[in-house]
Amino acid sequence: MQSLETQLLVLGGGPGGYVTAIRAGQLGIPTVLVEAQTLGGTCLNVGCIPSKALIHVAERFHQLSEPNEFGISGGQPRLDLGQAIAWKDRTVDRLTSGVGALLKKHRVQVIHGHGQIVDGKTVQVGDTRIHCQHLVLATGSRGMSLPGLAIGGPIVDSTQALSPETLPRHLAVIGGGYIGLELGTAYRKLGAQVTIVEAQPRLLPAYDSELTAPVVTRLRNLGIKVLTENRVEGYDAAGQRLRLRSGSGDTASLEVDRVLVAVGRTPHTGGYGLERLDLDSAGKAVKVDGGCRTSMTGVWAIGDLTGEPMLAHRAMAQGEMVAELIAGKRRSFAPAAIPAVCYTDPEIVVAGLTPDQAGADAKVASFPFAANGRAMTLGDTSGFVRVVARPGDHLILGWQAVGPGVSELAAAFTQSLEMGARLEDIAGTIHAHPTLGEAVQEAALRALGQALHI
Repeated sequence: MQSLETQLLVLGGGPGGYVTAIRAGQLGIPTVLVEAQTLGGTCLNVGCIPSKALIHVAERFHQLSEPNEFGISGGQPRLDLGQAIAWKDRTVDRLTSGVGALLKKHRVQVIHGHGQIVDGKTVQVGDTRIHCQHLVLATGSRGMSLPGLAIGGPIVDSTQALSPETLPRHLAVIGGGYIGLELGTAYRKLGAQVTIVEAQPRLLPAYDSELTAPVVTRLRNLGIKVLTENRVEGYDAAGQRLRLRSGSGDTASLEVDRVLVAVGRTPHTGGYGLERLDLDSAGKAVKVDGGCRTSMTGVWAIGDLTGEPMLAHRAMAQGEMVAELIAGKRRSFAPAAIPAVCYTDPEIVVAGLTPDQAGADAKVASFPFAANGRAMTLGDTSGFVRVVARPGDHLILGWQAVGPGVSELAAAFTQSLEMGARLEDIAGTIHAHPTLGEAVQEAALRALGQALHI
């Protein structure tokens, strides 16, 4: 048995884990990072990055296939699925190799293997036992399963859906959240027939119906069938039949040759020996304080392991903070907002409070992309930008948007909330023309009763 001593041990090399290790290295903290699979975790390898790459391929293919009013015509495009997946994989490889280079640059020792917790100061990887002063748990999350739909064969999870060898004729997507809609839309644009099955009364139930309406309209226009208030009771692989039961109790079957289970994610707590630690928990999530400290001294937890919102950028911010706390700096995790983005068609971005959360007295105003010159030149005027502000002093409380490319507005939304901006600050800022960002200024102007272009 080999023995290794370090000041900091990070268990998990996803966005939260590797950022913790890099920042700790920058601060001169001797650090060991343990990762069982490829650096980058779910996000870089089988989540955020590859899914957006596949979405981009699907959109490009669909644009070439779809009749348009731009005066562009040509023959029917042909999809080389293998080449598309290879491009997606090369994109992922560039990023993961970059993470490895950064860790090496900052003198982080990376140990590839499955870490097993012995106690709050010790982790064993193979025949190596690592002793540490600080242990950061960054084990992430895993996809949830459904009874009667064991992953295998024609039943796939989001990981397998990102690397298909062939396109299905008819794909059933179980789950109408952002993962299901993103991948379902991509498959439809690549040429598959798609049906989305959701147990709740509407899709994307975490967002208000005004935000999701343009997405639902686009799904309908793409020919995607949506079955809400339906639960899956099983799948007959031989007959390629998905068995459903509606909210009223009626049963039905759907002929599909592939089923994607996308019903959400849960903290990854199994297989690491977490049960050997005396940790407080909230459900399956590990409870932490404002500094990501657990109930055990010297043991920290970050990212999806600590529950919602399960977002890579939240994990990164937490990891950076933890490294600085271990280095003796004064820090706490108290963001004004954590933006959330759905890469649906059109995209959705939310930062801060929604109108319902802000209360009936809040000032709420929207500006439609139908009145935005840049949206018109893109040939897509669906959606809007919406601002929520406090009535007395006009402090901005939240932003929401749905429309083409609005994910790129997330930083501006969040920055305005962090800086305590008021409606007058945004309204008085000169925005470049023509840009989608002008809708941000126009929403603020409209909230002040000064809208110029509507």
